[in-house]
Amino acid sequence: MTKTILLITTALALLTAAGAAQAADCKITVGLVMELTGPAGEYGQAGAKSVEMAFRDINAAGGVRGCDLATDTRDSQSQGNIAVDAATQLVQVKKVPVIIGGIISSVSIPILTSVTAPAKIVQVSPASSSPTLTALGRDGKTNGIFFRTITSDALQGVAAAKYAIDKGFKKLSVIHVNNDFGVNMVAEFSRAYKALGGTIVSDTPYNEKQSSYASEVTAAISGEPDGLYLVSTPVDGATIARTWISQGGVQKFLLNDGMNSPDFIESVGADYLKDAYGTSSGTSPTASTEYFTKNYKEFSGIEPSNPAADRSYDAGAIVGLAIAIAGSEDPAKIKDAIYKAVDPAGTPIYAGKDEFAKALGLIKDGKPIRYEGVIGPVAFDKYGDITGPFRLWKIVDGKVTTDGEMTTDDVNALQAKLQ
Repeated sequence: MTKTILLITTALALLTAAGAAQAADCKITVGLVMELTGPAGEYGQAGAKSVEMAFRDINAAGGVRGCDLATDTRDSQSQGNIAVDAATQLVQVKKVPVIIGGIISSVSIPILTSVTAPAKIVQVSPASSSPTLTALGRDGKTNGIFFRTITSDALQGVAAAKYAIDKGFKKLSVIHVNNDFGVNMVAEFSRAYKALGGTIVSDTPYNEKQSSYASEVTAAISGEPDGLYLVSTPVDGATIARTWISQGGVQKFLLNDGMNSPDFIESVGADYLKDAYGTSSGTSPTASTEYFTKNYKEFSGIEPSNPAADRSYDAGAIVGLAIAIAGSEDPAKIKDAIYKAVDPAGTPIYAGKDEFAKALGLIKDGKPIRYEGVIGPVAFDKYGDITGPFRLWKIVDGKVTTDGEMTTDDVNALQAKLQ
């Protein structure tokens, strides 16, 4: 009898160990298509690390239905066609229920139109701000599966125009990347800037990854502008800014959100950027903001001020919580659950292991939650867009410092006034 009991006990112990091992091996994989290299590589590297950190925190809190969240990360190389190939493999071969990415609009849009929308797979972009993404949703071309944790450039262009006028930019030359993001950003900016009394003396598009932008700068510098509005990415932007300075262009710059970059500042030189100003999609600080700012660099080796970092953590957190709420990897259920992860009537939840453990407990009990993220509380409209404030910043002693804020109400009021 004793021997029999011992055998049964041993068998139960082995089964328990096997079950634990199986649980440890259980993974729910989310696809990441990020710009790890190319002109937007700095953003994509930060974005990927942020999602990984969010998943780490959820896993430390117990995971989703006893499984760990994992990423299958692919490099878009900042190119739409490569991004489409990567997303196609993730959806058709790896059968991921969600894709997070891309960072830039010229990557996110082809993924959406060619892969995720036709397959009805949820896509969340942390940083693609083109108004085209809203238009695609409005035209019924997204199947309602697209979300983003950044405000549209339709609003940022208005905020940048007002900031430019306030900072004394009366006559601007514009150099912008010749893609969906750059064209739309400048169109929205130009409309508002002219209505506010500003003059654009030249508008020069450029194609990415050229060794020299001397001809573009020569075209833009004519007309004696009192500043340059540069809509670019850190690598190309630094080359353009250096060329502008070397050709005698006035050292006064207005910059887009992507130029909020230590690499850009170091490459150009802080001494040449004493009159450099910019706008970014802003934040409404929460406990999540404090947690992220304190812990992100230790996890990633990247500064938390990287433009894509904060909102990429939120993208990862919202996706992870939505999968938990959905109770499955069914993309249709996850799509609906994304709205539930930020339910205005839910219990506030913040970033980090302890808060996610609280969230998972509430989800298990069928109670609503409201994730209030690093960028602040957000709500998605039917096109997957969010609204939020805009940060006004300037470069002081080689560092980006906050110069003010335009609230959502401020921007909406100005938008209405200009129409």
